[in-house]
Amino acid sequence: MSQAAQATAQVPAPGQRISLLRVLGPAHVWALGVGIVLVGEFTGWNFSADKGGALAALITCWFVGILYTSVAMIDSEVTSTVAAAGGQYAQAKHVVGPLMAFNVALYLVFAYTMLQVSDAILVGDLMVTVSATEGLTRHAFVVVTIVVLAWLNYRGVLMTLNVNFIITALAYASIVILFFSVQPWSQGVVLKLNELVTPENALPYGWIGVIAAFQFAIWYYLGIEGTTQAAEEVRSPSRSLPYGTMAGMITLLIAAAITWYVCASLLPWEYLGFTFFPLFDAARVTGSPTLEFILFWGTVLSAVASANGCINDAARAWFSLGRDRYLPTWFSAVHPKYRTPYRSILFLLPIALAFAFIADLNQAITFSILSGVLQYTFMSINIVMFRNKWPLGSIRRGYTHPFHPIPAICLFLLCAITFFAIFLGFGSQLIAMVIFYVIVSLWFHFYRYRYVRRGDQFTMPWPKPQGY
Repeated sequence: MSQAAQATAQVPAPGQRISLLRVLGPAHVWALGVGIVLVGEFTGWNFSADKGGALAALITCWFVGILYTSVAMIDSEVTSTVAAAGGQYAQAKHVVGPLMAFNVALYLVFAYTMLQVSDAILVGDLMVTVSATEGLTRHAFVVVTIVVLAWLNYRGVLMTLNVNFIITALAYASIVILFFSVQPWSQGVVLKLNELVTPENALPYGWIGVIAAFQFAIWYYLGIEGTTQAAEEVRSPSRSLPYGTMAGMITLLIAAAITWYVCASLLPWEYLGFTFFPLFDAARVTGSPTLEFILFWGTVLSAVASANGCINDAARAWFSLGRDRYLPTWFSAVHPKYRTPYRSILFLLPIALAFAFIADLNQAITFSILSGVLQYTFMSINIVMFRNKWPLGSIRRGYTHPFHPIPAICLFLLCAITFFAIFLGFGSQLIAMVIFYVIVSLWFHFYRYRYVRRGDQFTMPWPKPQGY
């Protein structure tokens, strides 16, 4: 049965509250997480080579991989237990409190909106580069990308993520095809890693360059935590969320390693740190028109899949704020036919378009990273509070992540390093964003919180937490 048919079959009676549909499985969770992130293999991560050299890009690839593995493990436990739209926002609301929840929701909305903007800019710039037509600008491509994907999200989550599964798989296949086409088992035939990464240029700026490279190495995996945003629309949260998230993380670790190996073996680190299209340029260097064609479409599809997932996630975080009266309840409306948070989708559409016209790719990526790292820092604290308030055995968990509190400690330390790296490159933007969050926190505390129905925001049937 199609999603439209399902929705029509479940049209609520007059006065009945309309809810989101539970129609997603593990494959959709995988498609949402990997779909958002995979564009980071096609662009973004390579700017870490500009900060510290090709070897720094590899070192940070694995350390940031540890950061995101910790994120995936922590998210899988808390979200499979708090299975509500908004993901980390719902976690913060139940574990920490309203002010933290409000801020976390804003982190999510800004991270996904600016990631969506980056994706649209990438599509536009690539189309302009390949067409080589004088006077052609990216603006029309940016508008078409964002508007069409917003319409797709408006029409339903099942259709949206089915599309994401297909285009994400195709984009991922393009990376694998490039990898095997350049004969990775025979260094020196096509790949020239020993010539391009030498002891003299491996770390051109020393170990401080490795620290600085953390800023853009985040782009290898940024957005995998987005799997939690669909928690309320998953048929079996305790099964689908952990399986889909961890499978997505494994997929991305493999893709990141392949991407670095091929690009560092074909492109000098100076150029690698400058280009917006590292995999596409690597395909062009091989001289194969077929590989160039495949990686062109792989880049486009990865950006479209990412923007598609970002619209889904940002809208659900904004919808959750409206449903709990943290923002006007107008935003909490669910479409009676398509069962999507359509007002939140439409509200965020012009905001994304505005940023796409005024920001460049580097700025959009940086703002997305900043909001993402603020959110990850919260998660390291949140899981410790969650385990302390509700120890194992006190409530039913869908999944229990191992080795606690090691993942939380690793996540916090790596976030601290990343904040320092961002300060080195974009200190003014970091300070401006912190000031912004302080101002909106004051607004929420002194004005907006009076409209919140405090008893309604806590939906989990848990016992009183330890120590209360």
